Amino acid sequence: MTERTTVAGPPRGTSGGSAPAFGPVRRATQLVLGLLLFTFSMAMVIHSGQGNTPWDVLHEGVVRTTGLSFGWVVLATSLVVLLCWIPLRQRPGIGTVANALIIALAIDPSLALLERVAPDPGLLAAVPLALTGIVLNGIATAAYIGVRLGPGTRDGLMTGLVARTGWPVWRIRTAIETVVVVTGVLLGGTFGWSTVLFALAIGPVVQWSSWKWLAPRGLVG
Repeated sequence: MTERTTVAGPPRGTSGGSAPAFGPVRRATQLVLGLLLFTFSMAMVIHSGQGNTPWDVLHEGVVRTTGLSFGWVVLATSLVVLLCWIPLRQRPGIGTVANALIIALAIDPSLALLERVAPDPGLLAAVPLALTGIVLNGIATAAYIGVRLGPGTRDGLMTGLVARTGWPVWRIRTAIETVVVVTGVLLGGTFGWSTVLFALAIGPVVQWSSWKWLAPRGLVG
């Protein structure tokens, strides 16, 4: 008879036995604040004019083509991506719905606030604005993913394709963002150095941001 060896994980509600699990109030609060920070960081990168995040290249292209507000375009894009979840057998959670609604509602006020504070940022202001936006975006991503209430619509598309194709995450994410960026540029979206930096830096920033007080049980598993 072959002996089966099992590896015990940390006690329920802990991370290595040291960090307590989040209660529902903490999880809901962190989800909302994380998504608001995520939205404002999006607006910072957009307002810098140095190149949008990959999905925002597409959003801005659609905005310029249709004349719709950024919020409406983000919401419409989220709904289209959610429809793609159906054949991929992905299930949305509370966090998925909150992701789509909060970002769509908060992006236009965030852009308006930045326009009032810094209506035409020169290069000396635009570069740190973009860099700070990228860092804050990574921290915010760790915050809202860390509560484990459901992935964002675009995250779910990626994980669903990974599950169905068996391809590695980097290949799926690269393919999605390449299609998104190329389509966005063709529609008039802004592509620049911060688009490339975001694609290269966001993963490490999210990993670095995953402190126990943001995700005590890690971002996965």
